[in-house]
Amino acid sequence: MGTLILIRHGRTPANAQGILAGRAPGVELDDEGRKSAIALQSKFSGLEISKVFASPLIRTQQTARLVFPGLEIEQADDLIECEYGDWTGKKLSELAKDPLWPLVQNSPDKVTFPNGESMQNMSDRATAQIQNIDLTLTEQHGENFIWAAVSHGDVIKAVIASALGLELSKFQKIYVEPASVSVIRYNKGDSSVVKVNDTGDGWVEQLAKLAEPALGGQTGATED
Repeated sequence: MGTLILIRHGRTPANAQGILAGRAPGVELDDEGRKSAIALQSKFSGLEISKVFASPLIRTQQTARLVFPGLEIEQADDLIECEYGDWTGKKLSELAKDPLWPLVQNSPDKVTFPNGESMQNMSDRATAQIQNIDLTLTEQHGENFIWAAVSHGDVIKAVIASALGLELSKFQKIYVEPASVSVIRYNKGDSSVVKVNDTGDGWVEQLAKLAEPALGGQTGATED
């Protein structure tokens, strides 16, 4: 079984402006997002990466190409962002007033977005694809290999929660920032989480931000 490097896409204008991008088309990395993705390139340049997968959305594809130049990026459809339905494109400050918001924060496993997807389905499809990819690569490369996947905040949190044996109802306790790195080691019938939300040299600066007033728990519906 392999070691998975999970990377959240770099920052986008929607992230910077507090807008829920979801699956809206045309959401690309901003200058900061490209800079942070390029910075990750040097961190992984000495590793032999067996395969790189990415969500089909532009921002994840861009991030993958910047982090792993020269490697083929394979599209992984089930690692796409949650379908937020009617919430897509709205400001987070407005969504925080929606009656559904507390349920998203406290009981995400019970949430289905209006005209959108349930968070449980998002978790199930993404986790299944990650596990299937790892099994396939194990057949090809044996027990010791490294692969990477570039996806979105809620998707990555769901995969990490599953690897930790946590129910989806608890996944809001996990924090995943843009251009962050998390690492999971898959073993036969088990998994271990090696790293979560590594933002490199910038993590100290994030401590100050964590002390600022927040709208609520972190979710793809607050930072997708």
